[in-house]
Amino acid sequence: MLNRIQVLVTGRHAEIMETVLTLINNTPDWEAVGALDDEQAIEIFQQRRFDLVLIGGGVEQESEAKLRAIFRFQNPLIRIVEYFGGGTARMFEDIRNALEIQEK
Repeated sequence: MLNRIQVLVTGRHAEIMETVLTLINNTPDWEAVGALDDEQAIEIFQQRRFDLVLIGGGVEQESEAKLRAIFRFQNPLIRIVEYFGGGTARMFEDIRNALEIQEK
C-alpha cells in the first residue's frame, strides 16, 4: 500500500473547513485533517507526520506567523500553502506545486 500525502488544514470557518477536507480526502492518495484554532493545529501537527500544511481563510496574520514558525521548527522541510479562495482548481494546483517542489 502506498503512503498517502498527509495534509493539515488550518482555518477558522467550520463550513469551509468541511468542504476543503472533503475535497482533499476525495483525492486519491491524499488524506487531510483540519484544525479550527492554533492550539488544535499545533497539537495535531505534533502527533502526526504531515507532508503539507494548508492555511486557509480567517487565519489572522499573527496566528499564521506563529504556526509557520512552530511547524518549521519541528519540520524544516514542511511545505506550507496559503489558500484564501480562488476555487477548487486553484487550491489543488497550489498543493500539487508545493508537493512537486518537495520531491525535487
